[in-house]
Amino acid sequence: MTSITYIGMDVHTTNFTLCCYSFEDDKVYATVQVKPEYTQILKYINRIRKQRGEDTRFVCGYEAGCLGYSLYHQLTDHGVECVILAPSTMAETPGKKIKTDKRDAEKIARCLAYHQYKPVYVPDEEDDAVKEYIRMRDDVKAHLKETKQQIIAYYTRHGFQFDGSSHWTQKHLNWVESLQFENSIHQEVLREYLTVFYDLSEKVAVYDARIEELSHSERYAENVGKLCCFSGIATHTALSLLAEVGDFSRFRSAPQFAAYLGLVPGEHSSSDKQHRTGITKAGNSHLRRLLIESAHCYSRGAVGKKSKAQKERQAGNSPEVIAYADRAVDRLKRKYQRIALHSRANIAKTAVARELACFVWGMMTGNISATALH
Repeated sequence: MTSITYIGMDVHTTNFTLCCYSFEDDKVYATVQVKPEYTQILKYINRIRKQRGEDTRFVCGYEAGCLGYSLYHQLTDHGVECVILAPSTMAETPGKKIKTDKRDAEKIARCLAYHQYKPVYVPDEEDDAVKEYIRMRDDVKAHLKETKQQIIAYYTRHGFQFDGSSHWTQKHLNWVESLQFENSIHQEVLREYLTVFYDLSEKVAVYDARIEELSHSERYAENVGKLCCFSGIATHTALSLLAEVGDFSRFRSAPQFAAYLGLVPGEHSSSDKQHRTGITKAGNSHLRRLLIESAHCYSRGAVGKKSKAQKERQAGNSPEVIAYADRAVDRLKRKYQRIALHSRANIAKTAVARELACFVWGMMTGNISATALH
């Protein structure tokens, strides 16, 4: 009978801490610290195999973190079974918290042995590349947002106030460029800020054009078109969902998908007392943020009316897909209005984001005949 040895790996860019756990013996042994190279893990496995026997099966695991999927691919390419553990799903060790690399490696090994974790989904190479491109664009967009805030703060500190209704329109930009400071260095600072602003704006425009191009590829075009039928979901959000989720059918139900995004409420109950907390915020924070941003549009517009832009995005899709999206939009607008009457707007938007995620799951798994997804 083949025995299984679980190898917990606490990985950092400076070193790897490895240890073995044998379910049969119920003990941790062979704890070592090695250089941060996958070849060191292969050597470690070979040494343990000589002790445990050639028919020993090894299962390695490490927490999702700085190494991403690279170590997973390096090990699996050499025939080693490897798992990436989602940190938020791992069983906590009771008692006083003492954190060391050795203890972390032991915790990972035990979680592997007792299946007290959920594995991180590993995308294929193309999905991973698209995901990284979109996140790179979002990083630049965040830098652009920060630069805008810095420019407004700068001219406000020096006594200038824009009297228009909206910032970053052409009128506002013309006004900012026309500002005159008495000190030449102050004027130079403003010019440098504007140089950074225009440079980042141009980069974001180029990245958005490339994302639009990627969305029209054979791999993504049909599903991007379907997702864009929903209000609040355009190409950027649709392609992000497809690249980062990959196979939507790996979630058994819509609520499970919403839980993966951290959009379901937490619970802290004891005995006959039940206490609901805020959303768990577990899982994919990037997609959660995008869907909450998408939910903002459901606070505007009358139920049953579609904008010209939404009609254009829906063009070319089947009547069943459009009807499903329209039903979702009407339901979510009513949901927002109902919750916002008795609670804060942010709570209403989060609730809409959760249900929007459920409708997205239904669209991507072909469950579009259901009138409600709970």
